[in-house]
Amino acid sequence: MKIDAHHHLWNLSVVKYPWLMEKGIVRFFGDPSSIQRDYLLPEFRADAEAMGFGASVHIQVGAADPWAEAQWVQSVADQFPDWPLVQVAFCDLTSNDLDEQLDRLQTLPSVRGVRQIVGRAPGEDASTGTNSLLKDPNFLAGLKQLGARGLSFDLQLLPELMEQAADVLAQSPETRIALCHAGSPHDRTPQGLRRWADELTALSNLPQVYCKLSGLGMFDRNWSAESVAPIVSNCLSQFGADRIMFGSNFPVDSLTSTYKEVVSRHQELIPFSSHEYVFHGTSKRFYRI
Repeated sequence: MKIDAHHHLWNLSVVKYPWLMEKGIVRFFGDPSSIQRDYLLPEFRADAEAMGFGASVHIQVGAADPWAEAQWVQSVADQFPDWPLVQVAFCDLTSNDLDEQLDRLQTLPSVRGVRQIVGRAPGEDASTGTNSLLKDPNFLAGLKQLGARGLSFDLQLLPELMEQAADVLAQSPETRIALCHAGSPHDRTPQGLRRWADELTALSNLPQVYCKLSGLGMFDRNWSAESVAPIVSNCLSQFGADRIMFGSNFPVDSLTSTYKEVVSRHQELIPFSSHEYVFHGTSKRFYRI
C-alpha cells in the first residue's frame, strides 16, 4: 500500500480559502481557476487508488479559519475509516496562546504535525513577510514545543533560506521536520539547480530533517521526468531513501499534470529498490500511519 504524503482537500461550503477563490489572479504555481471548486476525498481517492495508494496525509492549505479546516479534515477521516487519513494542521508558532492552540489541535486524533509556511515564491514572499519567522525567537520556542509534544513540522521555504533555517532547526533537534516540495527549487537553470543542491546540504545534514518529493511542477509548467531528474537524484543522494517521501501535491499539481503522470514520473526516477521507502515506509514511520 502506497501513501501519498502531501495533498489537499477542500469543501468550499464549509471552509473558506481566500487565496484559492481570488478571481483573475495567477499565482506562482499557475492559474487556479480550474481548482476553484470542491475537491473531496472520493475524487482524490479514485485517482490515488488507481495508482496503488491506500492512505494519505492532508496538509493545511491557507484556510481563513485553520481550526475549522482541521475539524473538517477530522470529520473526513471519521467518515472514511477505510482510508487512513492523517493531517498536518496550521498553527502560528509565534502566537501568545500557542499552548492552548496545540492543546486544541491534539484533541483531534488525525493531527500529526503543524505547517506554517516560511517561504512560497520570491515575489510573493516580499509581500507576505513570512521569511522573518526564522528570526523570531518565538518561532524557535514553538518548534521546540512541537518536539516535546511529539508533533512534527512541515517546512516550506525557498533555497535562499535553507542555511538560516538549518541554524534554527539545529537548536530544536527533537522536532522532526518534513521539507516540503524538495525545498522549492524555483530556479530551474543549471546554475540555479546547483545553488539549490548546495544550499540543501545545510538541511540534509540534520538527521531530523526528511524531504518530500512533491510539488515539482509548481515552478515548471512543462516539467517532465527528465527535467526534474537532477532534483530527484540530489534528494536521494543527500537524504537517502529512508528520509524521502512522495507527495502528489494534488489538486494544486493538477494544473500541470494528471495524478497518474505525477506518480509515474517519480516511479521512473526512483530506483525500484527505494520504492518501498519513498512510497510507503518513510511516510508511514514519520507520520505514524
